[in-house]
Amino acid sequence: MSKVTLIGGVSLTGVGGDNWSKMFSDPAVSASWKISAFYFVATVGIEMLLGVGIAILVHERLFGRNILVSILLMPMFVAPVIVGLLGRFLTDSSFGLYSWLLRLVGIDSNVLGSPRTALAAVVALDVWEWTPLIMLITLAGLSAVPQPLIEAASLDGAGYFKRLWYVVIPSISGVLLVALLIRAMDAIRFFDIIWITTNGGPADTTKIIPLRLYEIAFRFFDLGYAAAIGLTMLLFSIIVANLFVALLEKKKGAAQ
Repeated sequence: MSKVTLIGGVSLTGVGGDNWSKMFSDPAVSASWKISAFYFVATVGIEMLLGVGIAILVHERLFGRNILVSILLMPMFVAPVIVGLLGRFLTDSSFGLYSWLLRLVGIDSNVLGSPRTALAAVVALDVWEWTPLIMLITLAGLSAVPQPLIEAASLDGAGYFKRLWYVVIPSISGVLLVALLIRAMDAIRFFDIIWITTNGGPADTTKIIPLRLYEIAFRFFDLGYAAAIGLTMLLFSIIVANLFVALLEKKKGAAQ
């Protein structure tokens, strides 16, 4: 690889494997990968649990379902930048509604400015925006579950939760894997909300790897080093995508 600099004109200097060795020994990059891993697991995990749970509750509702779905889908159609700005205003320690509510229960109101709560706050904003997507995909899967299977399980004496666990969930497992793949691919490269709300702070507690890459490339102009980090992100995305595709193929083969 090369060292690419923009200051004083574009120049390329061959550095061999220095960018790679620097990346694997850089504690700042390692810390960003750890934060990214936590962010990835927390957002995708919570969104899957909430999305599937809400979808099941909405699917059981007989009246006003379309109106309810329309209301629940609203956060998904808001641009992530707007979600970040809303998060900043609502959690502002001076006039934010959420900060006022938190103060009522004795919790530090400056959630985005505290190293203890900043990461949880941006995770909550991501969950608020993208849980409706999981709900929508799950609802599509639930509408395709064969009713004779559910009726047969009911006649055999299976209660609601047993029917849900042994009939409904296995029937929509392929749909859930697709939803999981979509959110996983997006969570790996997530940038907008954190950039608007905390810019990776305070004290780098929310600086996930895409923000670290952006900082190295466009703040310090070390494009060669940033390219090495970007390639590791690409490799991670390919591994995750292939894992989900393999699971889908395995399920398809088992169904046949």
